[in-house]
Amino acid sequence: MRFNTKTKTKTLTYNLAGGQAHGQTSKVEFASILLTSFMMDQFYRSATDTMVRMFELMDSIEDKRFIAQTAIFARNQFGMRSVTHATAAYIAKAVKGERWTKSFFEKVVHRPDDMTEILSLYFTLFGNPKRSKHGGEVPSAVRKGFGMALQRLTEYQLAKYQAKTASVSLVDVINMVHPPGNDRIGALIDGTLPPAETWEVRLTKAGQEATSESDKARLKEEAWTSLIRERKLGYFALLRNLRNISTQAPAVLDEALEMLCDPSLVRKSLVLPFRFTTAYDIMRENRKIAVALNKALEVSMANVPRFAGRTLVVLDVSGSMNGRPADIGSLFAAVLVKSSDADMMVFSDRARYVPYNPLDSVTTIRDSFRFAAGGTNFHAIFRTIDKPYDRIILLSDMQGWVEHRLPRQVFVDYKRRMGADPFIYSFDLQGYGTTQFNPKDPKVLCLAGFSDKVLDLMALLESDKNAMLHEIEKVEL
Repeated sequence: MRFNTKTKTKTLTYNLAGGQAHGQTSKVEFASILLTSFMMDQFYRSATDTMVRMFELMDSIEDKRFIAQTAIFARNQFGMRSVTHATAAYIAKAVKGERWTKSFFEKVVHRPDDMTEILSLYFTLFGNPKRSKHGGEVPSAVRKGFGMALQRLTEYQLAKYQAKTASVSLVDVINMVHPPGNDRIGALIDGTLPPAETWEVRLTKAGQEATSESDKARLKEEAWTSLIRERKLGYFALLRNLRNISTQAPAVLDEALEMLCDPSLVRKSLVLPFRFTTAYDIMRENRKIAVALNKALEVSMANVPRFAGRTLVVLDVSGSMNGRPADIGSLFAAVLVKSSDADMMVFSDRARYVPYNPLDSVTTIRDSFRFAAGGTNFHAIFRTIDKPYDRIILLSDMQGWVEHRLPRQVFVDYKRRMGADPFIYSFDLQGYGTTQFNPKDPKVLCLAGFSDKVLDLMALLESDKNAMLHEIEKVEL
């Protein structure tokens, strides 16, 4: 990043697209990365550059406890994995002598493979894996925290996430950590732990035991029926296999769809809301499944705030938004306009209002948006707005560059013209770390993230502009 040191506004910088922008505090930028990044290449930044920026931010943040709290919040509330593994590897190396680190390494483990991924990255970045398999280089806090996490794992979890062929297996973790023994861990070490009855194992076994095509079809139907009726099919596996269930075990499809819409299962799964629309796009020709997916999506977004007054939702449809940001942005835009009867606008080089039917489903409204190959012109928004609003929710990667300057003056002109003084929600969909509005302004509210939890935060922001940071700081260590 380049910083404009001549300006009197200390927050003024340049974004990755080359336009003027306001920088965020290190804590907000770091939290934005952890709540949005899948460690994949983005339009303006590679996955490697994202990790480098993460480590720069962690070095700059003196409050290392906040770094740990953010990782736990991102993993257990937002379902983010790779970025939290990188954060844990950093803490293992950089933080020594703090009493909270043991608790951190226990709480950041949501699934057993979190441990194998964290240690694999730790060894890649900082250690010698051959020596570490004997425990010599694994920090004490990691050993103690992972030891506590191992104690709470069920027999099924231990069997399912063994990672036998990975560079760091679950047995390797046990040998490095030396947790207090129990029958489950002992059986895994001895090789006597029964294999997990996963859907992959059941279906593979059905195929291997079949003596004919008709026999294979019967065994697969029995396998799916058993998995669904015994509730042994994980939620994400259920979502991924709706087509297989509908064709191979149609008799239990209704039961499978009942599971799909179960609010307790939706919340527990940590499946990100856009996964439902991905499945919907694949299965929309099957009306029964499409209806259930719509219902499950509504359940996953149950915490949508109902804003009072007049609200405008603005979606960035410029070229840099194509791909996952478009999927996520269009979904959240549809949810927000539908929940609060808000006005809808899209923008790239130009801005325009988008009419919609409030009786339509979320997916129908989402499908109405079209993404372009144009630039990101925030000025166009405020030249187009023709009403006074109480809040304006901007869903964007925040990489404004058209006209190369901040939309400060056109925003002031809009407020004067309409007699308005709205809250500005700067919703960062990519975690690039900048915004087009001064984050020090009490009515500029910055947030990021893709889970339903971010909707809880939106409901708090107008009374607490630092709600995202405050929720993170509530995480106990």
